Amino acid sequence: MLYVVLFFLLFSLLLYVLLGGADFGAGIVELFSSRENKRTTRDTIYRVMGPVWEANHIWLIILIVILWIAFPLYFNVIMIYLHVPFVLVLLGITMRGVAFIFRHYDAVVDRSQVFYNWMFRISSLITPVFLGMSFGALIGGKIILAEDYTKYTFLELYILPWFNFFTLLVGLFYAALCAFLAATLLIGETQGQVRKMFSRKSAVFTVVLVVLGLLLITYGYLEEVKFISDFINNAVSIGAVAISGLLLFPLWRAVKKQHRVVSRYLAGLQVVLVLFAALYAHFPYLIITKEQELSLLEDLPPYAVIRNLAFMLLIGGVVILPGLYHLMRSFGMIKILNTGEDEMGH
Repeated sequence: MLYVVLFFLLFSLLLYVLLGGADFGAGIVELFSSRENKRTTRDTIYRVMGPVWEANHIWLIILIVILWIAFPLYFNVIMIYLHVPFVLVLLGITMRGVAFIFRHYDAVVDRSQVFYNWMFRISSLITPVFLGMSFGALIGGKIILAEDYTKYTFLELYILPWFNFFTLLVGLFYAALCAFLAATLLIGETQGQVRKMFSRKSAVFTVVLVVLGLLLITYGYLEEVKFISDFINNAVSIGAVAISGLLLFPLWRAVKKQHRVVSRYLAGLQVVLVLFAALYAHFPYLIITKEQELSLLEDLPPYAVIRNLAFMLLIGGVVILPGLYHLMRSFGMIKILNTGEDEMGH
């Protein structure tokens, strides 16, 4: 039953990185669009995201609930020592949702629309950055598990572990990953010159993603971040990254030719490989503090709790997953088969 819970934990993480990431990335793509293309990008985002955007954060909720019930040690560390960035994440998600709704449904069209547009774009960027910085803090080795809180300052305990150059690089890497996903997915939602525009953006964000990834690994290695050192020395993780690198060539070809289905699956596979490489290198020790490495499998609740949670997750999966698939399929978010003409963008 523990493996069932672990599966749903990692599955929820993957789907949130993919779907939630593409959700955030749409706003980042809009932010970095030219003035002439901002309106086109905004209208495309609304048409694509409108029916499904609320469903994406369900995976974050499931992830948090699983941590809370089945892995209390990790939940406590995250909620206590990273409460500042996660409050900022929640504020970003809230601001983004408010802006997304009001810039389309506000009864009065006035200058407030400009404010809502910028609020949506900025919150779409800073939210994944703070999410990435939070993950960077978990693996960065700077969290102090204090027994006597009077020995440390608020800055040492709750700011410096997540607010440093390494975590900033992780945050920017995740933001670039979001933008790459969104631009690639939007290729399949457009036609003609607009599709060419998103193809160019996908290629640009791919390059940005690769550069940030190399910079992140190099800086982490030079700063002797244990997670990065173990990552580099892990043959399986390096193999996954190597495959991801080789897949860049067919991905670039698919993007250049504006292949809507192939580019989506290759982009998704890229994310799966990168996430697998990162987690495999140090699993189950996914939190590294100044004093020790914390195993995800330590301090588990009684078996009855794990068993009941596993049953509930299985029942929920049977209920939710088919409905979510039907929702995304109905609104064209999942494209399995296309005609050759459509695939070539004619």
